[in-house]
Amino acid sequence: MFFVDTLEFEGLGNRSYLAGGPRAAVVVDPPRDVDQVIATAARRGVRIAYVAETHVHNDYVTGGLELARLTGARYLVPADANVSFPRTPVTDGTTSEVDEHLVLRAMATPGHTPHHTSYVLEEEGRAVAVFTGGSLLIGSVGRPDLVDPRLTEHLARAQHASVHRLAATLDDEVPVLPTHGFGSFCSSSQAEGDTSTIGQERAGNEAFTLDVDTFVKQVLAGLEDVPAYYTHMGPANAAGPAPVDLSPPEPADAVQIAERLAAGEWVVDLRNRVAFADGHVAGSFNFEGTGKPATYLAWLIPWGKPVTLLGDTPAQIADAQRELTRVGIDRPAAAATGDPAAWVREGEPLASFPRARFADLADAHEHSEDEDVVVLDVRRDSERANGFIEGSVHMPLHELHGRIGEVPDGTVWVHCAGGMRAATAASLLDATGRKVVAIDDDFEAAAGTGLSITRP
Repeated sequence: MFFVDTLEFEGLGNRSYLAGGPRAAVVVDPPRDVDQVIATAARRGVRIAYVAETHVHNDYVTGGLELARLTGARYLVPADANVSFPRTPVTDGTTSEVDEHLVLRAMATPGHTPHHTSYVLEEEGRAVAVFTGGSLLIGSVGRPDLVDPRLTEHLARAQHASVHRLAATLDDEVPVLPTHGFGSFCSSSQAEGDTSTIGQERAGNEAFTLDVDTFVKQVLAGLEDVPAYYTHMGPANAAGPAPVDLSPPEPADAVQIAERLAAGEWVVDLRNRVAFADGHVAGSFNFEGTGKPATYLAWLIPWGKPVTLLGDTPAQIADAQRELTRVGIDRPAAAATGDPAAWVREGEPLASFPRARFADLADAHEHSEDEDVVVLDVRRDSERANGFIEGSVHMPLHELHGRIGEVPDGTVWVHCAGGMRAATAASLLDATGRKVVAIDDDFEAAAGTGLSITRP
C-alpha cells in the first residue's frame, strides 16, 4: 500500500511531497531545509531512496542535492536541465522503482520551463498520483515567463499541450499534486481549492476549457511582475546549493543595531503590525513573521544586503531564519528579541506612527484643511484593477522602496487589501522621515465610508 505525505510551505505558497511504500520513498521538490523531510520519513519508518526535481526552480532554493547527499538517495533531475552537479538524469518514460510494486515514471511536461518533468506514481502498473510541479496546478498552470522573455509564448503553448497530455494519459480519478499554486508567484493565476484530480481539472481548468490560442492570450495578459529575487534562485539551483546553517544568529544590542542602520544595513522587525506601529526602532522595517516575510523581504531587499532580525521571541527569529534560507538569504547578520525599548540606546525614544480605518481616511478627507492627504495604494496591479480609491497614488509594495521619492508631499495614508503590506509600506516611508498613517482595514470596507471608489 502506498502513501503520500504533503509538506506545506505557506510562506512561499508551495508544497513538497514524500511518497512511498512500507520500506522506501521518494521526495518530490524538497525545500532547502531538509531536516523536516528527514523527520517525516523517520516517522514513517521509510528510507528515502529517491529525490526528484520537477524542474530547476525559480522561486526557491532546493534542498534536493543536500537531501540526496545525506540519505544516499538517487537524485532525479530532468536530463535537459543545465546543472553543474552529478545527478541521475531522467527523460520522458524513465522509471524508478521506489518500493515493491511501486514505480515512479517521468513524463515530459514542458511549459513552466523547457525541461519541466512531471512524475506519475504507479502501484502495480496503475497510476495512483501525479506530481505535476509547475505544470498542471489546481485551477491553473505554472507561469511560462520565468526562463526567457523570447520563450514565453512558446512555453505557454507547450504548457497547454502538456496538461492535455497528462489528461489523455491518466484516469480522471488520479490525484493532481502540484508544487506551486498555493499562493506562489510561480502560478500564472491564483485559484481556489486545496485538492484536485485529473477529472476535476479537465472539467474546470481553463487550460482544458479554452482553445490553445485563447488560453495563451489569457495567460500572457494575466502575468504580473516577477519577484526580483527569482533572478538569483535559478542560478543557485543550477550550481548546487550549499547546506544551510540554522544555528541562532549573533545577538545584537542597541549599539550594534544603531551601527548597522548607520551602515545602511536592513533591520527587520518581525513583530505584528500593531506592536510595530506602537513603538519600533527608527529606520527599521516591518515584515510580519506571520505573513510572508521571506517572499516580500527577498523581493524588496537589495540582494546581498546584510539583515538583522528583531522579534518577540527566539522562536520567531528561528522561524523567519528558516523561511529566509528557502529564498537564499542564508545567515542573518544578527538578531535581538524581547522588549523593543532595549533595542535603542539609552535616552533614545522608539519611533511610532498611527493606524487607522478607511472611515478615518474619509474623515481626514472631509476635515483636513492644513495639510494634504495622500492616499497610497500598494496593492498589485490585478488587485487595483478591481477597484481603487479615486485620486489615490498607486505603487505596488515591491516597487515602493525604489520609488519613495515619487510619493507626493503630505501625510501618506497607505493601504493594501487587508493591512499587512500597508504596514510594511508605512515602515518604509516612516524610515525616511515621512509622516504616515497605516490603514489596517479590509479594502472592501472603503466603499461604505463615503470614499469615492472607481471600479473599472
